[in-house]
Amino acid sequence: MSDGHGSGHGYEAELTAAVDAVRLASHLCRAVQAEIDDAVLQKKDRSPVTVADFGSQALVCRALQAAFPNDPVIGEEDAAALRQADNAPLLARVVDHVARLLPGATPDAEAVCGWIDRGGHSDHAARYWTLDPIDGTKGFLRADQYAIALALIVDGQLTVGAMACPNLPVDPAQPDGPRGAIFTSVAGHGAAVRPIDDADVAPTPIRVSATDAPAAACFCESFESGHSSHDDSARVAELLSITAEPVRMDSQAKYAAVARGQADIYLRLPTRADYVEKIWDHAAGAAVVTEAGGKVTDLAGRPLTFTHGRTLSDNRGVIVTNGLLHDRVLAALAQAGVK
Repeated sequence: MSDGHGSGHGYEAELTAAVDAVRLASHLCRAVQAEIDDAVLQKKDRSPVTVADFGSQALVCRALQAAFPNDPVIGEEDAAALRQADNAPLLARVVDHVARLLPGATPDAEAVCGWIDRGGHSDHAARYWTLDPIDGTKGFLRADQYAIALALIVDGQLTVGAMACPNLPVDPAQPDGPRGAIFTSVAGHGAAVRPIDDADVAPTPIRVSATDAPAAACFCESFESGHSSHDDSARVAELLSITAEPVRMDSQAKYAAVARGQADIYLRLPTRADYVEKIWDHAAGAAVVTEAGGKVTDLAGRPLTFTHGRTLSDNRGVIVTNGLLHDRVLAALAQAGVK
């Protein structure tokens, strides 16, 4: 594995485009987030996250269209709702935020909607991108963790990952230091992190932890219990003799925590029998963790399958570890009757 994606891996153009795209989308998300005040939160007004969601997808899909016009994108959003007449004020806000980040360009509403709709593909292809323009919407509204998550899948394999976490510290050893990190991976060439705010800083390689004793492990899980069963997680922790409180955070930032050794285990355990995970909620994070030396499977220990369009229909639940602990976590899940 190379140190921070040196040249020669064959995906230099894809990696560069992906990093530039999620960096630009991060700037838009931060600008929208800066406008959120207590009045917005008290009214439970979700329009800021809606503006950021659409604006982020527009910028990323525009960048991918320019660099790789033949690549389909399976994204979370489409512009159908934005095109409705009663959403004209919302669309105008999206266009305004997008235009601020495209100096020299004056995109109109139709252009922005067109970029968003480039993410409207649903079917598997031999080569495609998948995008979550804002993963962790509640974290975004709380000014906590969220991510812009982008991955390239080639022949069903995670190939390039780029995940921007605008509120995550660049250096975990300096939790009060600069925030805003982009985590990247290229298949067979390791994982790395770089700051959002300085494009000239070279990427720093990252690696999962060397923790091999379950009792010493730290695990993270979704902030919202509706996204993952906290009761089942607690039972697994008990079986593994883990005493540390779980670290709870929104979004694929949890994958980043495992990839750079801040946490050892991330459990995404089903809350309903019929729940099927979406590919954009896991592709970028799984790519980064795998290339950082970790392991990502479903509850049965099977690899995640990215060949069924928008969903992980072959899989149930997602288990992420540093690799060393994976078999013991799977055994504890089976012992706890989680399936």
